[in-house]
This record gives sequence, C-alpha cells and structure tokens, in this order.
Amino acid sequence: MQPLTILSEDELMLRDTVARFAQDKISPRVMAMDEAALMDRDILDQCFELGLMGIEVPVEYGGSGMRIFDAIITIEELAKVDPSVSVAVDVQNTLVNNAMIRWGSEAQKKKYLPRLCTDTVASYCLSEPVSGSDAFALRCRAEDKGDHWLLNGAKLWITNGHEAGFYIVFANINPDLGYKGITAFLVERDFVGFSVGKKEDKLGIRASSTTELVFENCVVPKENVLGEVGRGYKIAIETLNEGRIGIGAQMIGLAQGAFDTAMAYMMERKQFGKSIAQFQGMQFQYAQLATDIHAARLVVYEAARRKDAGQPYIKEAAMAKLYSSQVAERVASKCVEFHGGVGFSKEYRAEKFYRDAKIGSIYEGTSNMQLQTIAKLLLSERG
Repeated sequence: MQPLTILSEDELMLRDTVARFAQDKISPRVMAMDEAALMDRDILDQCFELGLMGIEVPVEYGGSGMRIFDAIITIEELAKVDPSVSVAVDVQNTLVNNAMIRWGSEAQKKKYLPRLCTDTVASYCLSEPVSGSDAFALRCRAEDKGDHWLLNGAKLWITNGHEAGFYIVFANINPDLGYKGITAFLVERDFVGFSVGKKEDKLGIRASSTTELVFENCVVPKENVLGEVGRGYKIAIETLNEGRIGIGAQMIGLAQGAFDTAMAYMMERKQFGKSIAQFQGMQFQYAQLATDIHAARLVVYEAARRKDAGQPYIKEAAMAKLYSSQVAERVASKCVEFHGGVGFSKEYRAEKFYRDAKIGSIYEGTSNMQLQTIAKLLLSERG
C-alpha cells in the first residue's frame, strides 16, 4: 500500500488543480452563496467541466477513471474553501456514482453515467421523517403495476435536492418483509408524480441545498430498479460505507481551512507589540490543533487507501468520519476564539466554518452510529 502521507505526482497535480479552482473561482462567491442559501450554478458547471463530478466513473462512460483517493483529495481541497461545494461534489461521487458503477446494469450505466459526469447533479434519497439512524424504518412505498412501479411517500434532508435532475430513491415494496422489501429506484426529475418540496433553512453549509422530496403516484419504469428488487438495503449500507470516507475528507478540509484562516489572522493581529501567534499560550493551542488535523487526515487517508487496495475498510471508514468530525468541530470553535471579537462576526470566515462543522457529526451516520459500528467490528475481530 502506498504510504498515506505521500501523494503521487498525479495526486499532487489533482490537489493543486482543485486548490487553484477553489481559490480562484469559489472563494470570491462563498459568502454571497452562504447568505443567499443558494449554490451558484456556474460553480457546479465548472465542477463538471473539470471532471470533478465523475472522478471514479470509468472513462468509457465519460468519467475520469480515477479512484476514491482522488475523490477524497478533491473533496478535502474544496472544503478548505467552501464545505457546501465540497459536499455537493462528495454526494455525486461517493454515493450516487459509486452506487451506479457497482450496481447499475449496463443499460443504466450507458444511459445515466455520461449525464452524471457532464451536466446532471444527483441526489441520494434514503432519509425520511421517521427514519434517520434507523434507515430501514422508511415508509416510502413502491407498488408493482405490471409495466411500471408507483412510488408514494416523502424523503427529507436530501442533499442536492434543489439542483438535482437524477435521484436514487429507496422505497419498500412490502413493509411486511421489513428491510428485505427495500428496493432502490432511479428517478428523473421530470417523472410524473415527483416533485421537490420544502428547502431547509439551515445553520451551516447553507449553499448546499437540503430538501424534501414528494412522491405522489410517481411513475417509475420497470427498468429503473437499481440492482435487485428487495436488495436495496445492501446498496444503502455498502454505499454509505464509502460515503463516510467522503464526509471525513470534507471535515479535514474544513478543519484545515478554518486553521489556515485563523493562522493568517493571528500572524497579522498585534497585541503588546507582537503578533498574537507569538504568545506561548496561543502557540500551545494551535500546535495541538495542527496535530489533531494531521492525525485526522491520516485516519481518512488510510480508509481511502484501504478501499482502493481492496482491503477491509468499514471500521476505518467509521473511524474516519467519527474522528474527523470531532476534530473539525473542535478546530472551528477554537479558530473563532483565536479571532477574538471579529470571529463572532461575518467579517471573517471563521464563524462560517464553525457553523458548517456541526453537520459532520450528524449526516451520513451520526457519531453514535459510527461508535456502534466500530464497537461491533472490534468485537467480531475478537471472535
């Protein structure tokens, strides 16, 4: 396995390209998008143009033909500037494209993957009003009508819901079967009976849309079942395992972005004749944060490297999400304090990183769920 801290030439080139894009194109629009709670479509279009929306998709379907580690580098670099853009790219790659590559039929791949790589934003639709951590309690129903399926119900907390033109939707064909009735469906925005509902007014990652989806006798073609009927639970679980590494990358990028912002301020801000970065009391604090960020990055990178190497990675993915979200929240909080009074205002980006950090311990599996996963795997390893 390649050493975790060493990036190959190609990985360095990708990192630098994404970093330049984030600084030049995204950074000037970050605060305006946050205030408007709206993603600039031009930013998403440029993500498509750079190939950032189809990183792991094979070249024959219009993708970049790369690996999850390349997706992780991309997500991290974007999050250093704007976690909202980062999570939009993250969901597209580690959830939707990942599921399509692994479980899509050849016909489905040929139909949808080129669009997902070039111009169509996508959403992964699992959560509902009564099913969050208990994902398999979902109530969205799918009825077999012979030549098509009818979907009825609602989804909540769906990332990219406002911008998306394509959705992977989980519904149950027979609640009596429990999780064995859950099936994944490919839904297009213009399907009859489908609509995008309320958009959430959120604390953080405000430019990333989070919406309700409504299905009222939504007509879905028979050929739009992803994988096998009744096997959607497997798709959901295994896709989210990779998705957790993506959230880990988002959180370490966020932490690094907050840290870099704070360091620049502390080196410029002078008190008692010297920069506040020179005071030992401050040095001890930011030295600890730098160490925490480095440790979190290693955990995330290891999970991605293990996934690419075909090695077991579920425990490491859970650890990556758990620890990186803890570090991001701690770093972002301290960085507000390092700014003093202005850190509590919107004059600097410290407060935005602080608001954005909170979601890391909640979505794609809460911290408690990650702890449960880690504990179960530790026990199983010991027989």
